[in-house]
Amino acid sequence: MTKKTYDLSTEFMIAERDGAVGIMTFNNPASHNAVKLEMWEAIPEILDYFEDDSEIRVIVLRGAGEKAFISGADISEFEQNRSSPQAVKRYEDAADGAMARLATAKRPTICAIRGYCIGGGLGIALACDMRIATDNSRFGVPAAKLGVGYRLAGLRKLVDVVGPSFAKEIFFTARQFDAEEAREMGLINRVTGIDELETFVGTYCDTIAVNAPITIDSVKRIIGEIIKGEGDADAVLCERLVQDCFASADYEEGRTAFMEKRKPVFKGR
Repeated sequence: MTKKTYDLSTEFMIAERDGAVGIMTFNNPASHNAVKLEMWEAIPEILDYFEDDSEIRVIVLRGAGEKAFISGADISEFEQNRSSPQAVKRYEDAADGAMARLATAKRPTICAIRGYCIGGGLGIALACDMRIATDNSRFGVPAAKLGVGYRLAGLRKLVDVVGPSFAKEIFFTARQFDAEEAREMGLINRVTGIDELETFVGTYCDTIAVNAPITIDSVKRIIGEIIKGEGDADAVLCERLVQDCFASADYEEGRTAFMEKRKPVFKGR
């Protein structure tokens, strides 16, 4: 299928659909895809478009060019957008809102990482369900070198993924970690060769896209409840999500296809 580019695409953010995959591209390669305020603000809008498109089963985030996924926030904007308490609040609210919206996206999300994944870029990657990186990728949060504060939501997500000890190491040292170190920490799911990233991610997308959306959605939401912490999970919601799977047409299709020894065709209902 020919790629479809959505009308809301801008100079710095590109939204496309390729078959069952929605692709969000951070397009600021001259600055290693450093994130501007307008890019943070565009993330929820792009996700809305993707989720309104019934053809999309998986969402991929990537950076333009060969050097970086995202090298962090665009520091050149700090004087304008982060130099006063009011400006800082607007910027941080936009960033937190974008990452919260990404973390609760209704489709599975995969972050395809090539090169630098630093600071806010790592925050965006952590908000995705999966992270697949090339073996030349670099990860880090240089907040302690800039005197930048990190809000609870961003730190909580990092701790959820790598645990408190590695989260402290990442912040205390403010150094860059290579792909193998990142995999050992659980920061990324898979490592692939530089020239293999697109094919590798595409294969994962194809694998996910043919599975039952209602099952994937239920698991994603239940895991979200689990990581809230003991006693905070909504057990009633989790049970309802499970029952919705068994009551779905997809469950009937899955059983029938198994008996007929054919591949199921799931409709997400």
